[in-house]
Amino acid sequence: MNATPFHDLDDYIALPRLGGLALSPDGRRLVTAVSALKEDRTKYQSALWEVDPTGERPARRLTHGPTGESQPVFTADGDLLFVAKRGSDDDAKPAVWSLPAAGGEARLLAAHPGGVGGVGAAARAAVITVTAAALPAATSTAEDHRLRKERGEKKVSAILHSSYPVRYWDHDLGPDLPRIYAAEPADGEPAGASAATATGKGSADGPDDGSAPRGTHRLRDLTPGARAALLEAQSDVAPDGSFVVTTWDVPEARGAVRMQLRRIDLADGTQTVLVDDPDADLGGPQVSPDGTLVAYVREQHSTAERAPRLWVEVVDAAGGTPRAVTRAWDRWPAQVRWLPDGSGLLVVADDDGRSRLFHVALDTGAVTRLTDEGALSDVVVAPDGSAAYALRSSYAYPAEVVRIDLAGLGELAEGAAPVTVLPGPAERPGLPGTLTEVETTTEDGVRVRAWLALPHGAGADSPAPLLLWIHGGPLNSWNAWSWRWNPWIMVARGYAVLLPDPALSTGYGQDFIQRGWGAWGGAPYTDLMAITDAVEQRPDVDASRTAAMGGSFGGYMANWVAGHTDRFRAVVTHASLWALDAFGPTTDAAWYWGREMSPEMALANSPHLHVENIRTPMLVIHGDKDYRVPIGEGLRLWYELLSKSGLPADDDGNSPHRFLYFPDENHWILTPQNAKVWYRVIEAFLAEHVLGEEPGELPPTLGL
Repeated sequence: MNATPFHDLDDYIALPRLGGLALSPDGRRLVTAVSALKEDRTKYQSALWEVDPTGERPARRLTHGPTGESQPVFTADGDLLFVAKRGSDDDAKPAVWSLPAAGGEARLLAAHPGGVGGVGAAARAAVITVTAAALPAATSTAEDHRLRKERGEKKVSAILHSSYPVRYWDHDLGPDLPRIYAAEPADGEPAGASAATATGKGSADGPDDGSAPRGTHRLRDLTPGARAALLEAQSDVAPDGSFVVTTWDVPEARGAVRMQLRRIDLADGTQTVLVDDPDADLGGPQVSPDGTLVAYVREQHSTAERAPRLWVEVVDAAGGTPRAVTRAWDRWPAQVRWLPDGSGLLVVADDDGRSRLFHVALDTGAVTRLTDEGALSDVVVAPDGSAAYALRSSYAYPAEVVRIDLAGLGELAEGAAPVTVLPGPAERPGLPGTLTEVETTTEDGVRVRAWLALPHGAGADSPAPLLLWIHGGPLNSWNAWSWRWNPWIMVARGYAVLLPDPALSTGYGQDFIQRGWGAWGGAPYTDLMAITDAVEQRPDVDASRTAAMGGSFGGYMANWVAGHTDRFRAVVTHASLWALDAFGPTTDAAWYWGREMSPEMALANSPHLHVENIRTPMLVIHGDKDYRVPIGEGLRLWYELLSKSGLPADDDGNSPHRFLYFPDENHWILTPQNAKVWYRVIEAFLAEHVLGEEPGELPPTLGL
C-alpha cells in the first residue's frame, strides 16, 4: 500500500487542522479557521476560510495575515470579525479586526493594551463585545497602557495574589485580569487603521501619544470591578444586543470557586445575578432567540462519594427560578444551542464512543438523537431552522464541516437526521489501517467498549503487537480525532492500537461514571484489563508483544498498571499523576480535585505506593510548564523509579527507564518539532522493549 501522511512525521505535522465555526445572520456564509504549518515548520498559523453552506462551491481562503487569524464572528450586518496580531512590532497584541461584508481589506476595529482575548456580536443589532485583560488598578485603557509600560521599563514581573487560583493549565494568572467591554463607534476617529500602527500597545480611548492604535471602535468597560470573576468566562450576547449573560466566578471558603450566571445590561453595565447555586457550577449560557430565556448547563458538585451530574436548565432572562430540562436524561450535555423558534434545543453529548447531536423539546424535555457517526462540536444553527452546521471528526478522520438537515425535526427517527460533508479546506488523509469497535463484559456484568485501530495486513499469519492507549480526563471518552495522541502514527509502524472507555468514561450513563468514582485503581483498572484480555484473543493481535500508554489521568492509570501487573513489555506515561497527596494541593484547581480526592482516597489509589512492584521499563514524559499536573509529579516519579522500583538503576546510573523532559512545553506537547521528538522517542522505546529490536534511532535534534 502507498505510504500515508502517518508514515512520515514531517508529512503528519503538515496536515491542516480545522477549528471553530461561524455562520452569518442570513445563513449564507460559513467560516472556519484552518491551522497550517508555517514555512519554517516550527509553528502553526491559522487563517479563515469560507465554506459554502449549500455544498455547491469549493471552500475559499479569506485572510492571509502575517501572524494568522482566529475566533471568527459575524456582526448583524454581515461583517466578519476576527482576532489577530498585525503589524511589524514584536510586541504586537491581538486585536479585533473587521472584514466588511461588501468586500475590501480588513480594518482595525478595536484594540486593548493587553491584547484582546475574545469577541462577540449580537445577531440582530449593531452591538459588539470584547473580552480583554486589564490591570486591576487601571480605570481606563489609557491608564492600563501607562501601568504596563512602567512595569515593562522597570522589568517588574511580580504578581501579588489575594485569591485562588494563581495559574491555569499552561499560563500564570495575573497581574491583568479579564473584563468585558462594549465596543462602540468612535465618533471622529479614522475609518480604519494600518497594520503598522496596530500594535495593541496603546489605548483605543486614550490620548494620541503615537502608540495607540486608532480603530473604528472605542472600548467601554462593563465590568470594572470584576477582578478574577471572569477567568475562563463563557458568555453570550442577547440577539437584540441589550445584555450579555456570562459565567461569574465566586470565591468560597478554603480556596474553592464556584460559577454563577450574571446578566450585564449593555446600556449602563448594571449586573443581575440570574442563577447562584452553592452546590453547582453553571456554564455555557445561551440566550433564546426572543431574548426571554437563558439555557445553560448545571454541573452538580461532586463529593468524595458521589460523582458530579450535569443537565440543562433554563431561567428567565430577567431572573427567577430555574427549570431543569434534561435532569432525567442519562447523558451529560456539553454544547447547547437554541432552535430559532425557541421551541427546543440542540445539545451535543458524549454517547457510546461518539459525541452526538440531540434535539431536546423545551416543554417536555423529551430527547431525540439526531446523528449517529462521529463527534460533533462548534454547532451553529441556520436562522430559518432548516439545518445545523458543525465540525465533525472521529478516529477515522480529522475535523470536517458538515450540514445536519433538520427538516421534519419532530418526526425524525433516532439518528436519522441527514448529514452532508461540505467541501472544505482539507481532504481526509489516507489511513494506514482500519478502525473497528470491540467490546467485552466484565466479571461484574458491565459492558466495556473500545475502538481498535489495526494496520493493513494484520491477520492470523501476521498478528500485530498491541498498544493499549488510556485516555485522560478521567471524565472523557475516546470519540474525537486527536492530533496530540494520534493512533495512526503507531498503526503505520505496525501496531494495533486499543482505545478503550473504562469506568469514569462519559457517554455510558451516570452509573458507569459512579463505578470508578473515588476508586481510580478499582473498576477503571479492571475494565482496562478486561478489554485488553478480550482483544488479545483476536488472531490478528499478538498477545506476547504488548505495551500500555496514557497521558494525564491516562498517565496516572499507566503508572497504576505498571505497579499492578507485569503483563506489558513497556509502559509510557505522559504528564502523569504519581503521588496523589502531593498532586491534590499543587494542581491549578485544587478545590475541584479536593471534592473527590479525600485523604483516604489518595491513600488507597496513589501509584507511588506501589513503586517497588514495578518491573516494566517505563518512559516518563513531562513538560515543565504543566500546571494541571505539575512537574514535581514527573520528577518524583523519575527519581523513585531509579531508586525504588523493581528495575533500579545500576551502580553507574544506567536504567531501562527513560525520562523525556520538555522545559518549554506544558500539559500538551504542541510545537511541531517537539511533537515529532515526542513520537520518535516513543517509537524507539517501544521498538526496543516491545519488538525486541535494537534501540531505535533517536531524533538528531536531541543531540545524543
